[in-house]
This record gives sequence, structure tokens and C-alpha cells, in this order.
Amino acid sequence: MNTVSVSDVIGRSRLGGLQLRVVALCTLCMIVDGFDVQAMGYVAPAIIGDWGIQKADLGTVFGAALLGMTLGALVMGMVADRFGRRPVLIAAMLCLALTSFATAQAASVEELRWMRFLTGLCMGAIVPNAVALAGEFSPARVRITLMMVASSGFILGGALGGVVAGLLIPAYGWHAVFLAGAAAPLLLGVAMLALLPESLQYLTVRGRKLEQVRRWLVRIEPDLTMRDDTILAAADRPARGAPILELFRGTMAVATPLLWLLNFMNLLAAYFLANWLPVIMTEAGHPASAAVMVGTIFWVGGLVGNLLLGWLVDRHGFGPTLAINLLAGALGVALIGQVSGSLGIAGVVIAVAGFCILGGQSALNALAAAFYPTPVRSTGAGWALGIGRLGSIFGPVIGGELMRLNWSTADLLVVAAIPCLIALAGNLLLWALGRLPRTAGSTAGALPPQPARSRT
Repeated sequence: MNTVSVSDVIGRSRLGGLQLRVVALCTLCMIVDGFDVQAMGYVAPAIIGDWGIQKADLGTVFGAALLGMTLGALVMGMVADRFGRRPVLIAAMLCLALTSFATAQAASVEELRWMRFLTGLCMGAIVPNAVALAGEFSPARVRITLMMVASSGFILGGALGGVVAGLLIPAYGWHAVFLAGAAAPLLLGVAMLALLPESLQYLTVRGRKLEQVRRWLVRIEPDLTMRDDTILAAADRPARGAPILELFRGTMAVATPLLWLLNFMNLLAAYFLANWLPVIMTEAGHPASAAVMVGTIFWVGGLVGNLLLGWLVDRHGFGPTLAINLLAGALGVALIGQVSGSLGIAGVVIAVAGFCILGGQSALNALAAAFYPTPVRSTGAGWALGIGRLGSIFGPVIGGELMRLNWSTADLLVVAAIPCLIALAGNLLLWALGRLPRTAGSTAGALPPQPARSRT
């Protein structure tokens, strides 16, 4: 009797066409997500001028989208571990198209708030499932790199949002930005229906479509011997109870709350900057168009950090890479307020902050997907990101309230650096406790391969 470990086959494989297709589609999902997340920040100055409202009034709009993203990540991660990554990602794309189109029709702050909340529900499902799926199709030696390549789509989407907003708003108004944000997920969702496979590890653990799994494995490793009596084995057992309770078993019990802390603090700082940087730079005396482009630089810095940090993690591990990165991020954020009067110098410092904070968040997403075993991977990644989204809700709202109190730019950005230091402390504790996976293949719940039981 021949037994084949699905995880081992994928882990030792060369990167082939099927795997590249999955990573590419997951990256496109992340591009769409990044575009729609950041779209509100780029159109905010135009809406303020168009509707004659105060800038602080948009704080609750930013917060509504992030609240939706939080709930979406918490709920849809568990749904994906029950029904699969593929259907959740496709449904998220199609629903995102509808809600983005509806956002373009909003005529008041209240309507905008509700539409952004619904859009956030859709977006919350994307990151944990896209990163998990990309990792589950990637060879072990480059798994973190490829997960962060997929994650880089989020940052690329945010940067593209600035370019698109800069082109569309002067010619067609802010509504056109959301119409563009509706067309992209609609086209991608239709393409994914035809081209995106389900996670092979997930199907094996669940005992579903095992014949299809065998065919896909032969595509990944053409020399693989696959006989009629071949048994497929999964590296993990199915979850024993509620997925959220599984996150607190064994070595996961200590690591899970610390992962939540890292995500919460890093996203608080990230979304404070992402949403308010254009406004801060405008108040520093720079033209609105220049302020938007500086906001784009934040995302471009994050894109570079994303790609480089993945390479560093695959070679040196999460512990040292994240520690140095979080410390540099705290320093970069604090320095923005000291140099905001000089557009050129501020642009360089903002790029460094984007490198560390946005790139660091992609590393945290990859960390959760690498840490948790297959049966609860989307749940673990979703809850880590979902709890983190609570920080992203507080970031813009706190920023708006501090602006209402007329805090100086320098003081605002010193406050924004504090969460980075708290995240650094959490990372050092995880590292000291030995809870950070050294490689992409070392998950918290590692078990001997378990034979799949067909449920088809």
C-alpha cells in the first residue's frame, strides 16, 4: 500500500504552473483588497470639499469600514475552515463588486458609513484566505516569500489607489474611484470561478475530492507514483471542536494572544498613517495633489519592505527580522512629524515607515498562516487579523479626535510610534518563548501524517 503525504509533495516540489496560477490569483485578490481599503483615504479630501463637511466627520466612515473588516475576518476565517478557501474568496470578490458600486452612489456621510461597513465585511474575508491558500500551494523553501509576494498585492493595490485617484478625481470626481473598485473584483471573481483550485491540504484533511487531489499532485510532481491503492495523508487532524477553541490548545495557547497583540498594535499605527497622512501633509502646507502622492509613497515603501522581508524571513526566521523591523518602524513614524515641512525629506521617512509597518504587517499575516495547522489556518489567521483590525479602527478614530483637539503634527506622530514599540515587545516575548516558527513548515500543531478519509 502506497501512502503519499500531500504536504510533503508540495513542500519539496519545484514551483510549477498550477502553483504560480494560485499565487497570481491570490495576489490579484490582495491588489483588489488594498485598492478598496485605501480608496476612502484618497478620496477623503475631495469628499470634504464636495460636501462641505469637517475632516473629523470622516473618522467614523474610516472606522465603519474597518469594523466591517474586523467582523469579516473573524467570521469568514471560520467559514473558510468549514467550507473551503476557494468559495469564500470568490464570494468575497463578487460581493465586494456590489458594495463598491453602491458606495459610489452615496449622498451623505451616513450612507457612506453604511456602504463602507458592508464593503469591509467583504474585504475582511480576503487577506487570511488568500495568504493561507498561497502558502498551501507553495514549496517549503520559498513559502514565506511567496505568501508575502501575495500579500504585496495589498500594498500594491493601495499604491495603485493613489495613482488611480489622482487621475480619476480631477476628471470624473471621487465617485469614479469606487466604480473602478467595483469593476476589478467583478472581473476577478468570474475568472476565479474557472481558474482557482481549492487547497489540497484542506481537501485531504476534509476527505473531499480526493481523486482531484491526486490529479493535481501529479501536475505538481510529474514523477510522483500514484496507484489505485495510494492513500493520501494530511499533516494535520481535523479540528476536534469549535475552531476558535482550537487556537488555545498546546503551544498555540500562549502564542495566540501574543499574535493578536502584534497585529492590533501594528495595524493601529498602519491605519492611523494610511488614513490621515494626506490630511497631515496638506495641513503642513503642501498642495493636495502632493499630499496624495506622499500617501502613495507610504504604500510603495511597504511594497518594497514586503518583498525584502519575505526573503529575510525565509533565511533568518521571524524573530530577528520582525524585531529589527518593528524598532525601525517606531523610529520612522516618530520622525515624520519632525520633517513634515520638507516634502522631499518627509517622503523618504514616510517610505521607511511604510517599509517597516506595511511590510511588517504582511510578515505578521504570513506568520499566522505558517504558525497554525491546516484545519484552523484560516480561523487562526482570520482572528489574528480580525483582532488586529480593532487596532485599525481605533487608529483613524483616535487620529481624528486628536486633530479635533488641535494636537501638533509632531505630537500626533510620536503617539503613533508607541504601538510599534508595544508590538516589538510582543515579538521579543514570542521569540524568547520559542513560539515563532523558524521555517514555513514548522506549525504549532505539527502531527504525524494522517490518512485521508473520503467524504465525497
